[in-house]
Amino acid sequence: MIDWPRVRELKDEVGDDGFAEVIELFLEEVEEVIEKLGTGDRSQLEQDLHFLKGSALNLGFETFSNLCLEGERMSANGQAADVDVAKIIAAYHGSKATFLADVGTQA
Repeated sequence: MIDWPRVRELKDEVGDDGFAEVIELFLEEVEEVIEKLGTGDRSQLEQDLHFLKGSALNLGFETFSNLCLEGERMSANGQAADVDVAKIIAAYHGSKATFLADVGTQA
C-alpha cells in the first residue's frame, strides 16, 4: 500500500522540517480533490486523477496512485462513467490511515 523506501527517500531529500510541510501540503491538496470526487463531480475526472496520481507517487501512496492511473486512462478513453471513484476514495483513506499510523517508525 505504501512505498516506504520512496517515503524515506523523500524525507532524506527535504529534511525533517520540509518533510512535515510536504505531508501537510499533500493532505490538504489531495483532500480537496477527494471531496470534489465524493460529490460525484466527474467534469474534470481525468485531470483530477492525473493530479492525484502524481501527488500519491511523490509520497509513496502506491496502491492509491495505481488506481488513479487506471481511472485516468479509462477517462482518457471515454470511460469516465465506468471509473470506480468510490474504490479510489477508499484506497486514499486506507493509505492515509496506514501512512499516518506508521510514518513515525517507517520513514
